[in-house]
Amino acid sequence: MKNARQLIRVGHSPDPDDAFMFYALAKDKIDTGRYHFTHELVDIETLNRRAFSGELELTAVSLHAYAHLADLYILCPCGASMGDRYGPMVVARQECSLDNLAGATIAVPGTLTTAYLALRLCLGYDFPHVIVPFDEILDVVAAGTYRDQPVAAGLIIHEGQLTYADQGLKRVLDTGEWWFGETGLPLPLGANAIRKDLGETTIRDVNRLLHESIQFGLDHRREALDYAMGFGRGLDQDTGDRFVAMYVNDWTLDFGPRGRLAVAELLRRGRDAGIIPHLVEPEFVEDE
Repeated sequence: MKNARQLIRVGHSPDPDDAFMFYALAKDKIDTGRYHFTHELVDIETLNRRAFSGELELTAVSLHAYAHLADLYILCPCGASMGDRYGPMVVARQECSLDNLAGATIAVPGTLTTAYLALRLCLGYDFPHVIVPFDEILDVVAAGTYRDQPVAAGLIIHEGQLTYADQGLKRVLDTGEWWFGETGLPLPLGANAIRKDLGETTIRDVNRLLHESIQFGLDHRREALDYAMGFGRGLDQDTGDRFVAMYVNDWTLDFGPRGRLAVAELLRRGRDAGIIPHLVEPEFVEDE
């Protein structure tokens, strides 16, 4: 068809910060020209796994997963989720140290998540773990079991970082604090990536439209936040606003030199620890 618009299938997590970023694209608040965007909202580990087949033109990915996908996808310089002295947390039912958890099973949201990579780097060894949907980990830790398997602690992402205390749980470790202490850098958790085979023109166009969507949300914060709160799983407005501010900010508009350095350092350390099979130099869409 002569005037058919090019389909861009988008995948992102059903959480407030991603919803905030994609608000303008999801609700037709910006002119997308010759492109038609559709959206699929699924958890980040599922998106990581699906990216291996190159199914989606634009997808959120964990930076850990990107290390295995660099031949298929290129990173957008916008759309980052960066933990600047904060990040995914290990929580337990009682106050304890990491040493107390040695040999105990930890619930994790997926082995391709950056949260998992960061905890592996922090501990220095592959710890016993069980994969649990990210939005069930707090309940699993509180119960102390998952499918009849004892669970001593959980590695939490998304809004759980702000709500874990509501279930009486105690923080054992903040991986973002640990990473900053080790490197002096923010912890790069997630990014958006575009499939390389779309070609340079489409890649740059899609990257530009993503940037416009993020900027629109920041410029129209209240309406974007109202939309994002539909994915807040019970968060009140103030907590939702705080969570969005943690992961949609200046870092999200552009990784910048320091953010790009953080990505390269994460991937290098992952390789040096034997978690990532080979060194990956992150590749970003070039600015127009």
